[in-house]
Amino acid sequence: MKSPHPASAALRALAAALVLAPALPALAAPVAYDIDPSHTYPSFEADHMGMSYWRGKLNKNAGSIKYDKTTGAGSVEVTMDLSSIDFGQPAMNSWAIGKDFFNLTEKGKDPSATFKGRFEGGGKDKAPTQVVGELSLNGQTRPMTLTIHQLKCMPHPMLKRDFCGADASGSFQRDEFGLSAGKDWGFKMEVKLRIQVEAVARE
Repeated sequence: MKSPHPASAALRALAAALVLAPALPALAAPVAYDIDPSHTYPSFEADHMGMSYWRGKLNKNAGSIKYDKTTGAGSVEVTMDLSSIDFGQPAMNSWAIGKDFFNLTEKGKDPSATFKGRFEGGGKDKAPTQVVGELSLNGQTRPMTLTIHQLKCMPHPMLKRDFCGADASGSFQRDEFGLSAGKDWGFKMEVKLRIQVEAVARE
């Protein structure tokens, strides 16, 4: 029996591929999520003269996440309202937003801090282990990496949309952002930041 001409075989293979193409699964794309501020909790820990630690939180926040669960790729942007700082003590809250620290009463002063980063350390069907990015605070922007301790996605039981939650932490030196109050009195400049976040997929 005579073998088919190579060109004819190639054309038949191409035609078969075109027929089957609609049946192949589409490549997954990153999903956009909006951060749920009522379930997102940026908190911090800062030294007080080597004697104790001040702990507090930021009550107002917003942001978005893009995440591809198949590849582990994506990005994060979280904006935190510094005027919502809460140490659990009104006097400390007033000091923090006053002229001796954030000075948020200064005209034109940006009252927010923003972290932007990208997921790293993941892979096919593997969750990322870090968010590598930058923190913008007090008019300064510096590199910062958050370690991801937990990341989970599942269908939201009430909204019937995908949602994800994560717990991540990192640290920065506040004097690098021009916030050096107490340094001459022995305050350590390291601030530990922890962000517990939940985000819901956009409709």
